[in-house]
Amino acid sequence: MTDSPQYIPPKVWTWNKPSGGTFASINRPIAGATHDRELPVGRHPLQLYSLGTPNGQKVTIMLEELLALGHSGAEYDAWLIKIGDGDQFGSGFVAVNPNSKIPALTDNSGPHPVRVFESGSILVYLAEKFEALLPKDQPNRAECLSWLFWQMGSAPYLGGGFGHFYAYAPTKIEYAIDRFAMEVKRQLDVLDRRLADSEYLAGSDYTIADIAVLPWYGGLVKGWQYGAGEFLSVQDYKNVHRWADTLLARPAVKRGRMVNRLSGEPFEQLHERHEASDFETKTQDKIAGKDG
Repeated sequence: MTDSPQYIPPKVWTWNKPSGGTFASINRPIAGATHDRELPVGRHPLQLYSLGTPNGQKVTIMLEELLALGHSGAEYDAWLIKIGDGDQFGSGFVAVNPNSKIPALTDNSGPHPVRVFESGSILVYLAEKFEALLPKDQPNRAECLSWLFWQMGSAPYLGGGFGHFYAYAPTKIEYAIDRFAMEVKRQLDVLDRRLADSEYLAGSDYTIADIAVLPWYGGLVKGWQYGAGEFLSVQDYKNVHRWADTLLARPAVKRGRMVNRLSGEPFEQLHERHEASDFETKTQDKIAGKDG
């Protein structure tokens, strides 16, 4: 292992210097709003405030899948929250999500607005609201929720752990990269073994478990996360690739991956979505499969 100066933690940690790294400008050890800013509200009951990161894609894929199933009540307005600019610390956003993370959803369809935050919670809320993509029978429901919460617990090791130290940290720390690379490869092996025996994560049916896992781990094996495909030998996980290819071919997944997205080719991005026709204003090759 590479020798490096030993860091001795102080008796009491204090925030007295920038943390460094890609997200140093928005990192802070306190919660709450930094500025007054009301959130825009469109004409649909469902108002989504998000960004096309893996966590944001979960919800837009879910909403597009619900619409594809014929649930007209799932029509939504998707507003762009630029986390690099600190939009998530505006007073309106903090009122919807006190944790200041995307995505955040407001449902205005009832007598009182309902706020929903955390991507897994939003998926369950929408699945129960529209009675879709979440099995009602046991043990299939338990299997679906187990894989959903597996993703919620595992992805921080991929994003905040491996992704941060491999791609975003101001210095490369061998121990940290090795530790989290080992864990991410273990997680991929967990998925690969499951998908060797099952078409989808919860069984024979496509569910919110697949929707939650795809943007993180499907994106990873397809080389879209952190430029780390070769480093992690993602080609080895054949069953994860098979499953990801199946999901990525779904039209609703293709649409959902575009919404609130700021990266990739212009034809891969739909910064805000307010009507289904918004996709038609873009070139049709987005829906035809040129978004990978």
